[in-house]
Amino acid sequence: MKLTILNPKNPEQAFPSVTKALKEPDGLLAIGGCLSKKRLVNAYRQGIFPWYNPGEPILWWSPDPRLVLFPEKLLISRSLRKTQRQHIFSVTLDQAFDEVINGCAQPRPGQSGTWITKDIKQAYAELFRLGIAHSAETWLDGKLVGGLYGIALGQVFFGESMFHTQTDASKIAFAALVGQLKSWDYRLIDCQVHSQHLVSLGAEEIPRDDFVQWLDHYCDLPASPLAWRPL
Repeated sequence: MKLTILNPKNPEQAFPSVTKALKEPDGLLAIGGCLSKKRLVNAYRQGIFPWYNPGEPILWWSPDPRLVLFPEKLLISRSLRKTQRQHIFSVTLDQAFDEVINGCAQPRPGQSGTWITKDIKQAYAELFRLGIAHSAETWLDGKLVGGLYGIALGQVFFGESMFHTQTDASKIAFAALVGQLKSWDYRLIDCQVHSQHLVSLGAEEIPRDDFVQWLDHYCDLPASPLAWRPL
């Protein structure tokens, strides 16, 4: 199947149907385009996200199945609950977005590079300034030690990446954020692809068709008016 090539000068160009995504590599749908607000919001709204390596053109993905978390199904292990009760860490929201995305961009152990390029950082920083992208931060003694960032549309939060430099720091941020999202009437958290780390927190795989149907419903419903206001 031939991939659709997107025009970088036309952010309103429609994506192909996600049903046209390749099975190998799983979910690859289109190539090219841009990282403008319009293009990115349109992508997430349809269950599509960008992922590509430095030096490559932008690649757009919609894998099947899709890893999601329904906020009410969050699982907190005994060890994580113990860490929470110790109050070692503190968690904030939207207080250090640039630092969080920089932390997420650091190469993982055994890896030499990162997919979070300068262009990705700039694009999501702009979405943050527009109130579309958000972050959760974990602090230890005033130092940022973990966090995550993603996109919020309607009652759906699309998780993008997380990092930690202290054991459980990213899980602490994630659990705190999920609790807050639940209180703000969010109904679905997109986790993209299978991760044992997220499965241990209650994430589950669902068919892409079901995921797109959830998006069609929940992205058009407003979250609580209290969402993302300073706590």
